[in-house]
Amino acid sequence: MSTFERLAVCFVGAALLASGTVQAGAEFGHPATADEVRAWDISIPPDGRGLPPGSGTAKQGAAVYAAKCVACHGERGVGKPADALVGGIGTLASTAPLKTVGSYWPYATTLFDYVRRAMPYDKPMSLSSDEVYAVSAYILSLNGIIPENATIDAGTLPKVNMPNRNGFVDYWQQR
Repeated sequence: MSTFERLAVCFVGAALLASGTVQAGAEFGHPATADEVRAWDISIPPDGRGLPPGSGTAKQGAAVYAAKCVACHGERGVGKPADALVGGIGTLASTAPLKTVGSYWPYATTLFDYVRRAMPYDKPMSLSSDEVYAVSAYILSLNGIIPENATIDAGTLPKVNMPNRNGFVDYWQQR
């Protein structure tokens, strides 16, 4: 944002406050209840703590992907208009690295966590746990990380060894 744009925003905000359209100190929302916090406390660490019940296979994931993901991530995860999910393994040290789930992400649990929380783009948090496991299995299978016939669940997902698992400082082990 340019200096001019910042000044314009400040000017408009001050004008709205002065006109009474917006009141200074107006209160919005309410303190979150314990149930509301619990509903949004869905982070999944690398060891898989907090993964929900359910399971999925790459075959099941292919159907979910075709229905809910292909429009943004392309056939078989190659990308366009959104980022590619597949490929790039071995390119990170090159002059043209391709950062995908398969080449860059250190933990398979991160894939589950991200898909569950943010996908599909137009309806985040709308997939069932089984659908998230299945789509995760499909993407991992497309990257050649797990076999096509593997079943992914809370017990197997944390054990998936991602190609770039050792490419990051492990914050979780420092805790």
